Amino acid sequence: MQDSMFHIPYSEDYLTLKEASEWATEYLKRNVTTSNISYLINYGKVKKHGDNGTILVSKKELIKYYDSYYGKRENDWKKKLGDDLDWHLSFDYLKEVDTTKHVHRLHPYKGKFIPQLVQYFLDNHTDEFKKEIYFKPGDIVLDPFCGSGTTLIQANELGMHAIGIDVSSFNSLISNIKISKYDFLNLNNTLKEITNQLRRFIIDSNTVEFENVLLQELALFNNKYFPVPDYKHWLKEKNFKEYEYAVKKEKEFLPIFNSLIKKYKIELLKEEADSFLDKWYLSHVRIEIDFIFNLIKKIEDINIKKVVTIILSRTIRSCRATTHSDLATLVEPITKTYYCHKHGKICKPLFSIMGWWERYSIDTLKRLQQFDKLRTNTYQTCLTGDSREIDIQKELNTHNRNLSRLLSSNKIKGIFSSPPYVGLIDYHEQHAYAYDLFGFERRDDLEIGPLIKGKGKEARDSYVEGISKVLLNVKKYLAEDFNIFLVANDKNNLYPIIAQNSGLKIVQQFKRPVLNRTERDKGAYSEIIFNMRNL
Repeated sequence: MQDSMFHIPYSEDYLTLKEASEWATEYLKRNVTTSNISYLINYGKVKKHGDNGTILVSKKELIKYYDSYYGKRENDWKKKLGDDLDWHLSFDYLKEVDTTKHVHRLHPYKGKFIPQLVQYFLDNHTDEFKKEIYFKPGDIVLDPFCGSGTTLIQANELGMHAIGIDVSSFNSLISNIKISKYDFLNLNNTLKEITNQLRRFIIDSNTVEFENVLLQELALFNNKYFPVPDYKHWLKEKNFKEYEYAVKKEKEFLPIFNSLIKKYKIELLKEEADSFLDKWYLSHVRIEIDFIFNLIKKIEDINIKKVVTIILSRTIRSCRATTHSDLATLVEPITKTYYCHKHGKICKPLFSIMGWWERYSIDTLKRLQQFDKLRTNTYQTCLTGDSREIDIQKELNTHNRNLSRLLSSNKIKGIFSSPPYVGLIDYHEQHAYAYDLFGFERRDDLEIGPLIKGKGKEARDSYVEGISKVLLNVKKYLAEDFNIFLVANDKNNLYPIIAQNSGLKIVQQFKRPVLNRTERDKGAYSEIIFNMRNL
């Protein structure tokens, strides 16, 4: 037997797919199918050997994989979550740069799925798990819980039209900015001009000089007491308790910080915090935010104005007066230097937005240009509205006439969406800074399953009713042979009830391991992709 590199004899070192599944079942003490082995080959975890239609795998390579970190994790997670876990949907072979490619990282957003998950179900491939093609180029796809627009972007890449709906006007803004076309020369010039004006505005500020001196003092202190890489070695060797040492050094540096505050007459927070911005932003940061916001108001090109707005939003999210490890779940404002567990040293709150503004301006322009090279000549838009009752055709008549005409002659082929989970996220509150600054209308009362309502029986019943109403409302726009894909962590087994209430049947379930979570709890976690069709 010979592959492309060298002759491989049949031996106990090389196994057929069937032999490999039987061997792996014994080795791992759990059922391993031939499809599981094929997955390892298809995604380059083990090499494919053989010729003349015979596929062989190396036992040594299987052992190496199963004993590796990734192999052990797969085996461990399947023990905890069940052998029905579809590990191919973990996308564990991807790097972060792949899952956050081009416009998918234009703005932070809790609760979004990775683009590869959308692409897997929308594209025209089949495999041992996905046995049929559900969508084709030219189809219309709907996402009634659009969020930050991942489905819209992937539909565009695949040559499909897409309609999104979201109750949050800010979410709709993010989605539509990602999918729009731009005059990049104009955008670049506008961003450079704003950056230059901000630099001139703060050049003589006491705050800038204060922060430069503070950074110098922090560098001296951290190099002495938290040296890299020695400090991490100390922690690993458990020569001392991190918390006790950190608190002690935090207190030692505080007098240096306080003396600089006094010397440069730095105002920290306003005495009366009547708004989110007043509570979570140091005074000078607020001044800079307002300065750029006033410049944005003067931009004439509406598309450029929207992009710059989202850059400012992304910037101010990163500049909240909180610790580096607490950006997702705010606790209390931080107005002094502190020990940062994430970075293993004494860190400081931000006193200027300049650094983040420059970084995000450059990054946003680059990401929009990257996507522009990939986009297809198709139509996408996100409508702001309540999916339980929105008239999609009527709204499209106002916001996207091209999609409106398409919908008039072609039904929507199906849905790919991730509805909110019960009692997990308050979708308006996660961007409270943007609502506060830009004056978007908040519709918190229309959210389905918000965190504030908890996870009790009443909240679950309300959730079932809400999701069911959405599906009932949008069904009238779907083609007869539609496919609905909903991504959910259905701990309470609510989706069989939702399907029944909506006149649907669950025809297949894909159980997906979720590997890259932002929460501190990194334990085994899965979600289900429910495939629903008409009864």
